[in-house]
Amino acid sequence: MTRIEKLTSDHKIDSFDCGDSDLNEFLVDDAIPFQEKRIATTYVVIIDNQVAAYFSLLNDKISRTDVSKSAWRKLKKLFAHSKHRSNYPAIKIGRFAVSKDFASQGLGSAIMDAIKQSTNENAKYSAFRFLTVDAYISAIPFYLKNGFAEMLSEQENPTTHTMYFDMLTI
Repeated sequence: MTRIEKLTSDHKIDSFDCGDSDLNEFLVDDAIPFQEKRIATTYVVIIDNQVAAYFSLLNDKISRTDVSKSAWRKLKKLFAHSKHRSNYPAIKIGRFAVSKDFASQGLGSAIMDAIKQSTNENAKYSAFRFLTVDAYISAIPFYLKNGFAEMLSEQENPTTHTMYFDMLTI
């Protein structure tokens, strides 16, 4: 049985290992404090009473000042001229990790679909158009496979690339 739950101090997360120490440490050390400070909300994916994966969501925006001119022109084409703005609302996937025990089984894509569906269905409190993520270079193929597009910035980061998913494509 698989379920997604908001992370609480009752979840057993100390043994979670996705193979990336930064992602492991965030879950164990930072996720609960981030929730308490209202910076990001973390959800755990439970399979057979084990934390199989987790993801964190927070508010974001895509801003004209954060992306290249060509990327901004591409985004603006999604909106009528009268609706052009200097930024557009988004929800950021701040962290996303699958345990090594559940890797390469399609779980990541299934969770990504659940994130898209859940945020789309529960958009009653605040509007947003895009999901964004600062994807590790090694994870870019995963996000491309799941419908995200790269959003090249003026100052390209050597370890991550900003990517986006247009929620109106669901």
